[in-house]
Amino acid sequence: MNWLKKHSFENPNKKFINDLTFREVYEGVIDLAKKLSSYVKGERRVAIYSNNSVHMAMFFFALQYLEKEVFMLNTHLTDEEIRKQLKKLDIQIVFSYNNKFISFDQVYESEKEDIELIEKFDEEKIAVIMNTSATSGEFKSVPIRWKQLYSHVKASQKSLGVTDEDNWLVVLPMYHIGGLMILIRSLYNGTRITIVEKFIEEEVIQEIENNKINLLSIVPTMLNRIVHRIEKHNLRVVLVGGEFIPKALVERSIIKNIPIYKTYGMTETTSQSTTFSVVDYPDKIHSAGLPLEKVEIQIKNPNEKGIGEVLIKSPMLMDGYIGKENISGYFNTEDIGYVGEDGFLYILDRRKNIIISGGENIYPKEIENVLYCHPKIKECAVVGKKDERWGQVPVLYVVSTLDEDTIVSYLSTRLGKYKLPKEIIYMDELPKNMVGKILKKNLQEVV
Repeated sequence: MNWLKKHSFENPNKKFINDLTFREVYEGVIDLAKKLSSYVKGERRVAIYSNNSVHMAMFFFALQYLEKEVFMLNTHLTDEEIRKQLKKLDIQIVFSYNNKFISFDQVYESEKEDIELIEKFDEEKIAVIMNTSATSGEFKSVPIRWKQLYSHVKASQKSLGVTDEDNWLVVLPMYHIGGLMILIRSLYNGTRITIVEKFIEEEVIQEIENNKINLLSIVPTMLNRIVHRIEKHNLRVVLVGGEFIPKALVERSIIKNIPIYKTYGMTETTSQSTTFSVVDYPDKIHSAGLPLEKVEIQIKNPNEKGIGEVLIKSPMLMDGYIGKENISGYFNTEDIGYVGEDGFLYILDRRKNIIISGGENIYPKEIENVLYCHPKIKECAVVGKKDERWGQVPVLYVVSTLDEDTIVSYLSTRLGKYKLPKEIIYMDELPKNMVGKILKKNLQEVV
């Protein structure tokens, strides 16, 4: 699975990362690995602390040639959070884009060691570790092995296709699975990527309208900020996932001929588990898509409507969290949904987000979907609040110029009375993480 070496020989002058060719990347990575060798001797795991950059990608590849398990640190963590995560994973060596740890610049200036680098990557070897939040608020460490990466790139290629002109824009952080898999996917396909440090509207629109990129992976809040400004493009895939995707946003994108591919997945499943082209299946706009090759989906404890807990089994699924028991069979995603007769998966909400009011299940996503169809609703999120009479009631956080009566009136003609928010709280902006996901946990702590 030495894809980098393969492409450096077969297509040495083809652009790979920004303006670097496959040959330049391969030679640079080998050179860097020999400089890194003295820093990582005797270390099983090391970490990278960086925002998106060509250097970040080069360090990741170089450490793979040294057979190190690479922990990708989120740059938005506090020092205390970083300390806890490094301690739990027993990591002493961290490479960083700045001088916080061992700087990239310091390594580049180091002497090379004359060492033999691996030629083949062991499928069972852990390539990368990413931490993900647990329901309890504590983090869990997800080990992703080469066998999972290999299964993903093959299944994703079959789902999304590949052309010689492909150029993915990497705007999602590569310390998250959605961003890193663009790098791995393109390496496997032998196609180009354009890495930008972070999401800046003007920069992304310029890349799109100049026809520099034709594939984009993005979260809904990012797409919502640029869709109205895109006048021309050469996009063949816009992969949208990471959170609930409002129907209104998808419809606005279709009007602009933006080829939306909805996708559903998580760190534990090495990103994509289901995907589909909305243009090809416009009647499935509410769906999360069809399972990728060799992905099996099961609904646990379904009710009379077939709605239950979504379970997944696939070769892309992690073996198990670090320090926890291995997964045997299906993995419980903790999402609630159902599978239609035609095999499409529908996600209704996260299990922890469901509001049980007077014995009735209220799915916040349903309310949010209705609200996003109104042109004057910029952002919204519905969370549950404890109530002595009903157990829980829905509370709406919203960014909008509409008054409460107008919002309630709009919803009351479209939803059952028990689903209407009992309280509406206005905000200038909803709290989000680095990727742009709305942080409902923060809102739930307030109510």
